[in-house]
Amino acid sequence: MHIAVFVQHYHTPDCPTAGRPHALVCALAAHHDVTLITANMGRKRRITNSYRWVPPGVAHHEVPVPYQNEMSAAQRLVSFGRYAAQAALRGLAAGPPDIVLASSTPLTVPVVGALVARRYGVPWVFEVRDLWPDFPIQMGAVPAAGAQRALYALERYLYRDARHVVALSPDMARHVRRRSGHNRVSMNPYGTDLSLLRRAPTREAEALCPLQDGQRLVLYAGSFGRANALPTLLDAARRLRDRLDIVWAFVGSGYYQPDIEAAAQRLPNVRMLPPQSYSRTLALFKHATLSITSFVDRHVLRTNAPSKLMDSLAAGTPVIVTNPGWTKELVTSGQCGWYVPPENPEDLAACICQYMERPSCVRARWSRNAIHLAHSRFDRACHMRAYRQLIEGLA
Repeated sequence: MHIAVFVQHYHTPDCPTAGRPHALVCALAAHHDVTLITANMGRKRRITNSYRWVPPGVAHHEVPVPYQNEMSAAQRLVSFGRYAAQAALRGLAAGPPDIVLASSTPLTVPVVGALVARRYGVPWVFEVRDLWPDFPIQMGAVPAAGAQRALYALERYLYRDARHVVALSPDMARHVRRRSGHNRVSMNPYGTDLSLLRRAPTREAEALCPLQDGQRLVLYAGSFGRANALPTLLDAARRLRDRLDIVWAFVGSGYYQPDIEAAAQRLPNVRMLPPQSYSRTLALFKHATLSITSFVDRHVLRTNAPSKLMDSLAAGTPVIVTNPGWTKELVTSGQCGWYVPPENPEDLAACICQYMERPSCVRARWSRNAIHLAHSRFDRACHMRAYRQLIEGLA
């Protein structure tokens, strides 16, 4: 059958992200005809060239739309609108599909999916990777009350109009059920590419972040965005500046990059690395003793689906989380991580010290717990197979 896929922010494992859109397109294209319509900015974030940008046989349309994390809210809105307008034209010109898949963010992408599906009288699937409009509203990007009401109305309409909604975390799925009033919702997490994890270049990770005897690595890998509470992590690192056996590595880019660069110059226990490809990031997780998944204290961020959390657990590296949502329950019940209240550098520093001072046999047990949980619940190959079967059943 013919599947039309709309995703503005498309990437592969050659990029400094988890590569899930590429994995999904590969899973669908192995059995069906796929038309993929994306923006063109993802290709520019490529670090290596180990993967074809799209699988063979996929009809790929790239819309020339600028986008950077450093953009203002107004600039992002223009970017979202330009993609939506051009993607709708490309989708309508591509001919009738049997089913449409639209992956947010932003919320304009499912609008395009709904439009194309209605034009051809076919079902469509709404994939929710982040909760919009809650995220921009709670981060202060949409201050006008009238605009907020309109966005919430649009969100409810899209949930109800979609034949099915796929959410990337259990808390997102519960949110969709409450807002939509129906149960046509599945949970399909980011997951981890376990085959790529097994091949991850550990020697490259050791060269990227060399450690002396007795030193252990605390890793933050991901966006340096406003939502990620990087000042809290830097404050905790400052409190531990005399613990030279604990090395902090920050891997990524974004809004707080100048602050992290300054800390790496000022503090002997802090290092900053540029964004790495997915395979190298997996290797860094294998190299680390502990990782951190942190966010500022916003209710919407409790629902999110941090891919680096799953990657860290799959690599056998326990995780400290600051979300009092499903991730807290995941790591504490699985005895593979800890919860620290958001934006609390004192407790974060104390938690890190307590873990590092535990006997090696205890740390090894928590590492095994992390591997078991991730391999049993976050095998991306299994999730992509289930996703394909869902699409086939709906069409």
